[in-house]
Amino acid sequence: MSELLVIEDLEVEFRERGAVTNQPLRGITLRVDRGEILGVVGETGCGKSLTGLAVLGLLPSGAVPSGRVVLDGVEQDLGRPSPHRGDVVSLVFQNPGTAFNPVFTLGAQMDAVVARHRGRGGGRGMDRKARRAHILGYLEQVGLPEPERVYASYPHELSGGMLQRAMIAMALVCEPKLLILDEPTTALDVTIAKQILDLVLELRERFDFGVMLITHNLGVVREICDRVAVLYAGRVIETGATDEVLSAPAHPYTRGLLGALPARHRSGERLEAISGSVPARLVGVTGCVFAPRCPIAVDECLAIDPALAPVAAPGAEAPAAAVHAAACIRTAGSGSDMRLEQP
Repeated sequence: MSELLVIEDLEVEFRERGAVTNQPLRGITLRVDRGEILGVVGETGCGKSLTGLAVLGLLPSGAVPSGRVVLDGVEQDLGRPSPHRGDVVSLVFQNPGTAFNPVFTLGAQMDAVVARHRGRGGGRGMDRKARRAHILGYLEQVGLPEPERVYASYPHELSGGMLQRAMIAMALVCEPKLLILDEPTTALDVTIAKQILDLVLELRERFDFGVMLITHNLGVVREICDRVAVLYAGRVIETGATDEVLSAPAHPYTRGLLGALPARHRSGERLEAISGSVPARLVGVTGCVFAPRCPIAVDECLAIDPALAPVAAPGAEAPAAAVHAAACIRTAGSGSDMRLEQP
């Protein structure tokens, strides 16, 4: 598979009067291949959404980024909005009810996107009639009934599930190669969420785009992701093929996330909880940042900030991106038998 997105040593700092006040991203390294779904997982405040915004060059005011983001072979200027938004990469927000402008119809908003960007199937040079037909085709592709009615509707006239499908259609209308989904099912009920996940899988097969799925839900990751990257406090602390990471997590944070989920083999047992919370500010961190919450931390953990190290046996033939790796001096290489079961 060819690389669509490569993130290397991505850092983001916030400064005040020349001094660093927070460093929410601290050396993120990720990749997404064509046709692949990568799940980016972690608690609120771990840096998931900020990583997605950095890819698009949409970091908040005051952010100072460094590192490399290469999108479809082109290195991005991290300090400016990416010129490849729309035709190479698109973002689906977690709350479509606030992502759409309430005073314009969905058709008008999608038409503005197609008119501005040059996709592989349309963009500049298409007249209004051609753009309308192009958009209606995508509304139909995402399974929306009565595309003409949806096109003419205002956001408040559609249900949450229909809005999420329309948001996916708007992200795809310029035929991007990479889709970033930021918590796409958070605001939806279970039945509609399942439909949206099935839709993503169906569209991925049909159009062969890559997906970065940002989520806190390991059940969703198990459902649709090929690989997973677990983030904690602005770092990737475990990564690898989804089945391997979720069946044999090597980092205590990943184990804690799994332990908080209901499972049939632990019926009637009390769910586990990770004590404490993600640090609100990350400045001058020494040692492992998870150590204060870690049930197996030792004194050495307070002094060593571990890098990702392979968990899989040396000499394994898995591609570099799929190698199971964890950033923990206590457990890398050992794994566990904790399993994420089917609900």
